[in-house]
Amino acid sequence: MQRKIEFIAKDAESAMQEAVNKLHIPSDKIYINVLGELPEGLNCEALVDVNLTLEGKKYLENILKALNIGYQIEARSIGNEQQIHYMIDSYENSLLIGVKGKTLDALQVLVRNLLQTYSKELVVVNVDVGSYRENRKHQLEVLATKIAKEVAKTKVPVKLKPMSSYERRIIHNKLSEWRDVFTESEGEGSDRCLVIKPKRK
Repeated sequence: MQRKIEFIAKDAESAMQEAVNKLHIPSDKIYINVLGELPEGLNCEALVDVNLTLEGKKYLENILKALNIGYQIEARSIGNEQQIHYMIDSYENSLLIGVKGKTLDALQVLVRNLLQTYSKELVVVNVDVGSYRENRKHQLEVLATKIAKEVAKTKVPVKLKPMSSYERRIIHNKLSEWRDVFTESEGEGSDRCLVIKPKRK
């Protein structure tokens, strides 16, 4: 649900200014609804008035235009814009993905932070370039299955290389229902990694 606030203002002009100051977003993205008049002024409700999916798409387009990169972007939302997915394709996919997907991760964080300023609920944002995340997910699931079988057989834990929280979650979800193994995260920051361990019977 998009953010809204209530406050009292002396007139419509000051109501908009106060809404901008309180919400920290531009006036063209705010709708003011006057709920009634009070002795001290107007009882106002300010609502964020944006389409989150389109707002994120425009933001990504502006970044790509600034980089002078030709692109195609497909955007789709799930539920009441609780999950929003952006699929980018361009001739510069490798540049947008970056080493180990770090540029792609940064793009995703930028879009998520922007959209979160408009919403009072958590918005799950996924940005993918050239199906990189989809392919990486498949690779990680294959890796998780292979190592889990090995751990179940040998009863020896296996520590994986450090991964992002997104990648660790993929492996954790893949193995969450296995009867013979379980996963635990270890380490801090960029060194945080996943360990696949045997279940003791």
